[in-house]
Amino acid sequence: MNKVILMGRLTRDPEVRYTQTSNTLVASFSLAVNRRFVRQGEERQADFINIVAWSKLGEFCSKYFKKGQQVGIIGRIQTRTWDDDNGVKHYVTEVVAEEAYFADSKKDGESSSSSFENTFGTTVSNATPEFTVASDDDLPF
Repeated sequence: MNKVILMGRLTRDPEVRYTQTSNTLVASFSLAVNRRFVRQGEERQADFINIVAWSKLGEFCSKYFKKGQQVGIIGRIQTRTWDDDNGVKHYVTEVVAEEAYFADSKKDGESSSSSFENTFGTTVSNATPEFTVASDDDLPF
């Protein structure tokens, strides 16, 4: 299984490009994700993780996500390689976003009806479960 769940702050505004072949939108950005533990006497460490979001999700990220904002990303890890014009092989590991959520608390004075956060955040609770159990007799344990 390849599933990644991250919460962090955007290090820059999402950058939008379009593929050459199909003109599909792709947004790319980076998240600073704090490490869980801090060594005594040291500052908290963070990992900087590259994220790509395609099509509608990429459009959403580019429109509503800004540098410094805390967001949640659910996706998968992907690695890819390519050779540049000089024949040098490049490797990159990134997270391909499948879901994106606001993780900041609301700003003062912001009404819930004007916030896209409430609308978008409800997708998790409406998700179709992977399986259902009719009774305890259906459980294998």
